[in-house]
Amino acid sequence: MPRVVGIDPGTSSLDLLLLVDGQPLAQHRFAPGSLFENPNALAELLDTWGPIDLIAGPSGYGLPLVRGEDVGEAEIDLMALTRPDERGRASGVIGFRAWVRALLATGLPTVFLPGGIHLPTIPAHRKANAIDMGTPDKIAVVALALAHTNESNFAVLEIGSAFTALLAVSGRAVVDAAAGSHGPIGMKSSGVWDGEAAYWFSPLAKNDLFRGGWDNLGDWRHKAFAESLRKHVSALRSVTQFDIVYLSGAGLERDDVREIAIEALADMLQVRPIPAFADVWVKHAAQGAAVLADGLAGGQFASVVEDLAIRRASGTILDYLRHRPEQENTP
Repeated sequence: MPRVVGIDPGTSSLDLLLLVDGQPLAQHRFAPGSLFENPNALAELLDTWGPIDLIAGPSGYGLPLVRGEDVGEAEIDLMALTRPDERGRASGVIGFRAWVRALLATGLPTVFLPGGIHLPTIPAHRKANAIDMGTPDKIAVVALALAHTNESNFAVLEIGSAFTALLAVSGRAVVDAAAGSHGPIGMKSSGVWDGEAAYWFSPLAKNDLFRGGWDNLGDWRHKAFAESLRKHVSALRSVTQFDIVYLSGAGLERDDVREIAIEALADMLQVRPIPAFADVWVKHAAQGAAVLADGLAGGQFASVVEDLAIRRASGTILDYLRHRPEQENTP
């Protein structure tokens, strides 16, 4: 009877879900900055939830299923993906490194999850010059869908509080993605970057990836967002057939965003809300992380872990960059 925790370190909050034998038992949300107010907050919460068999920790850009005892500064650097000159600034997911270190300090059994770039089910050529093929929280959302549906071929559209990700699933495995600054327009993110614009604005900072989206587009936002979704869905469907898209993410809490997303895609395929745990309000990514933790601990969702090939994850987020092969770009 596995007792596991899933954690999602989102842009707007840190969410946790406790599953016992595959069923939700407790949930919690930390506001950004809460760890600075009480450095022991995470440890205190997890202590009340114990004993815990496994935690799926906040994984950022992902690691190939690495256990907590094997995580050092190099691994934290890869998960955070912040250049050395920007570390210490308020950028990206605020306090991400602090949350990871606080979790490691508890000594509880923890594993850090892979992103799409680490999964063998996405062909290498589709990863060329990419880092974000769906971060671990997006893979977790797919896991949540797999846990609650018998469908084999579908897509997940995760409209988060900052980024949007579209992941294609075939044979219950993730096979392609358009995500983050490599995907559709997000609430804060501009989606796919124009290389010339990146050159013009250089040197870019991490926070530049959190600008240019819905919140910055003014009168263009509705049409730009709708067409961005349609274009990316059409592009992925031209390679991988799917007729269902599951919607997820904090961005859907905005009525106009949800309505535009549904309207934009309804004539192309079936648009459904993502199936999730009943009476659970923490983010879908935290729910999916708990599903993966349960499966990794030998629980009822073990088949989801096998479907996603989580245990066969490998490599690093930098392995598929070919832009400057003569240089080693390390975080």
